[in-house]
Amino acid sequence: MKCPFCGFAESKVIDSRPAEEGATIRRRRECLACQKRFTTYEIIESLPLVVIKRDGSRQTFDKSKLINGMVRACDKRKVPLPVLERIADEIEQELQGALEREITTEKVGEMVMRRLKDVDEVAYVRFASVYRQFKDIDTFLQELTKILNNRD
Repeated sequence: MKCPFCGFAESKVIDSRPAEEGATIRRRRECLACQKRFTTYEIIESLPLVVIKRDGSRQTFDKSKLINGMVRACDKRKVPLPVLERIADEIEQELQGALEREITTEKVGEMVMRRLKDVDEVAYVRFASVYRQFKDIDTFLQELTKILNNRD
């Protein structure tokens, strides 16, 4: 690490500690040439995820859109926001861990539905009805029947 004061290329680490809830590491360093101290931050490099929409367009993955969709599905339900944020974090981590940099909205929607089903069945059906674009009441009833059959 180059010293910001004298430009010397070597320094020693005096102190390291997690920062931002463990997402980064804060390091206090001392230049071996001028003995001045400075702070560096080490973060995990994350590659951007691209979502391929139904119309074929591409968009950068946005976790806030994911949370907003779940919030709408959970309207007037007793699902705390931290639960939805945790679901969004899990999905983002799963996507980051995958080798693919591009993901379809269908796959993201399936991931959301799988998790929402365990949290709140009504929210799950609401999300599924928008996501799967139920065309008629029969399609809606088929989805409800699946849920009821899985309960037994």
